[in-house]
Amino acid sequence: MQYPEPIARLIDSYMKLPGIGAKTAARLAFFSMDMEEEAVMNFANALISCKRDLRMCSVCGNITQEDPCEICRDTTRDHTKVLVVEDSRDVMSMERMREFRGMYHVLHGVLSPMEGTGPEDINIATLIKRLQEAEIEEVIIATNATAEGEATAMYLSRLIKPSGIKVTRLAHGLAVGSDIEYADEMTLFRAIEGRREL
Repeated sequence: MQYPEPIARLIDSYMKLPGIGAKTAARLAFFSMDMEEEAVMNFANALISCKRDLRMCSVCGNITQEDPCEICRDTTRDHTKVLVVEDSRDVMSMERMREFRGMYHVLHGVLSPMEGTGPEDINIATLIKRLQEAEIEEVIIATNATAEGEATAMYLSRLIKPSGIKVTRLAHGLAVGSDIEYADEMTLFRAIEGRREL
């Protein structure tokens, strides 16, 4: 038996979300059907608002309602340090920590030859322009510790270092509370490589 067309379309829409399979999509669709109409309208309006009211900051590439974003407008932050991240969720994670008071630059992806993503497909050109125009002393590369994240970090490092700007990378290694015996070789290598004096 097939679902009525409106439910089938809703299930199909939910399945386009990452990590949502057919069963979960069907469960969400039937849950949505049982919601009060006002709650459904609020949900739909929130989705529409995300698409219509948000834009990319012209300076750092973070999501924002106003351009430039709140962080780029903040005169109390250290404008000489730029932390380069893969996406806007990384900015939110760093801001929750409340320790980094510098600026950000969002790449919106990483280099991935397997997926056909090259330097022109991510937000690198804006970063280079920014480094030429502003008094930036250090670029901290905070891409993920994946093959693509490492390749992107190396590419950026080679691109930026000739300009005389200091390029650093976030430390990787053992997580707090983890046991050495359960760590893989790459994690242990990163932990040794990123060691610091006590």
